[in-house]
Amino acid sequence: MNGVSDRIRVHTGDITRLAVDAIVNAANSSLLGGGGVDGAIHRAAGPELLAECRMLNGCSTGNAKLTKGYRLPARYVIHAVGPVWQGGDRGEADLLASCYRRSLEIARDHDCRTVAFPAISTGIYRYPKDEAAGIAVATTADFLRQNTVPEVVTFCCFDEAMAELYRRALTGIGEN
Repeated sequence: MNGVSDRIRVHTGDITRLAVDAIVNAANSSLLGGGGVDGAIHRAAGPELLAECRMLNGCSTGNAKLTKGYRLPARYVIHAVGPVWQGGDRGEADLLASCYRRSLEIARDHDCRTVAFPAISTGIYRYPKDEAAGIAVATTADFLRQNTVPEVVTFCCFDEAMAELYRRALTGIGEN
């Protein structure tokens, strides 16, 4: 098997256009849509996504839930609820890591070989971008060391500045 770093990619662009098995939505706890990535995913997937999300009864921070992808090129959407940044001493790092871990577990359990993540909690939830990228990469690398699925994880960044933070975080993960 290739090293972990060979299984992690960084992409700049629109996550709703990626043809992967699952995209992860940076959702709020209601799962009923919102701004940023969440709103974009709901708009691209169509009204069926909102209808299915209504049946899920929300989701707790640090957890994730699965829906179909509907009109998206992705087969599934994994809705992950990241923490709101409150200064860093309220368990935010653990909750953010949990989001990524739970999303990857759901992807594995549904045989999603390719998964794309946005930068969870870095928009309206104000998580410091460099710290969030480090947590995302470290948590994902740790998961991939222990699991063969997903085969490839893509961090889909809205802009080149965010992509550069992910690339920098990737240089620090080492191999195995």
